[in-house]
Amino acid sequence: MSPTDPHLMTERGGEPGLWWHTTTDGRVQCDLCPRVCRLREGQRGFCFVRQARDGGIVLTSFGRNTGMACDPIEKKPLYHFYPGSQVLSFGTLGCNLGCWFCQNWHISKARQVADLRQSASPEQVAALAVTASCDGVAFTYNEPVVFAEYAMACAREAHRLGLKTVAVTSGYMCAEPRAEFYKNIDAVNVDLKAFSETFYQRLCGGALNPVLETLRWLKQETDIWLEITTLLIPGHNDNPHELARLSDWILKVLGPDVPLHFTAFHPDFRMRNLPPTPSETLTKARRLALSAGLKHVYTGNVVDNDGSTTWCAVCGEALIGRRGYRLKTGRLNPDGTCQTCGTRLPGRFSGDDLKSRSV
Repeated sequence: MSPTDPHLMTERGGEPGLWWHTTTDGRVQCDLCPRVCRLREGQRGFCFVRQARDGGIVLTSFGRNTGMACDPIEKKPLYHFYPGSQVLSFGTLGCNLGCWFCQNWHISKARQVADLRQSASPEQVAALAVTASCDGVAFTYNEPVVFAEYAMACAREAHRLGLKTVAVTSGYMCAEPRAEFYKNIDAVNVDLKAFSETFYQRLCGGALNPVLETLRWLKQETDIWLEITTLLIPGHNDNPHELARLSDWILKVLGPDVPLHFTAFHPDFRMRNLPPTPSETLTKARRLALSAGLKHVYTGNVVDNDGSTTWCAVCGEALIGRRGYRLKTGRLNPDGTCQTCGTRLPGRFSGDDLKSRSV
């Protein structure tokens, strides 16, 4: 890591970046993610928001965002992390992957700094979350890894005010910045695009293994609550054999208690010629993952009572029902145990949040 002099590189906007070094040919290499972009003065990385300037890296989006909204935690999606709570969600611009099927391409692929319509310091972000009666702050909409310094500063301020912090990410990140980034993160949903190196190379412009390493590290070396989402795209990553390998890897490396969300694709960005994912594809994927030994598997972007309900993995009771993003009171005690058999549901729970958002 090469931290910068705090007095450098700020006169034209932005914040001194971390995790870079100078190469032997005089370029600046960004060491934040596996792309390791090597830049000459003035050039921007693949993500667009990180720029070589005055011999270092600048995060040009620090303190600026594309908008904020108070969202239910279930929208991230996080089903086992204080269900019923609210988080202040925001993002900036850019992404370090180039997914053809991106559902937020208008901000992740934006190339105009003018699209960063709002300004908010980390202190203002945390204060706004409190004013809006949110329980936490979520870094989402676009990839938080590319605005890591801003997200980290916001997370520190959020914790100072007693708020929870959430990251929604692709997990495409190098090891050293990863350890720093997650110091003040309480929960994460990692978007596991597929279980195929070819898929990552052709449709994301990235690689699978760094994402798997992030998942392994999060589960085995931190106390951060982890959930996983896989967007199923017809004909590309919905093959039963691939889904079986994905489920088996999660079971063996991460354990059976990590919630897995299969969500439906809709035509967008560079894949507008494909049909939406049939609901039966999600149902079959869920059944396959459950039969592989995973205990909590969900379906999203479709109406599916079974796939949106949290069930007790031991006695089969409905612990939390969902109607959209509204909760239905089930057989879950405030301490996260099943009222019928006493089994503890993996996750983080608060009876007050569940009660306040139940219908």
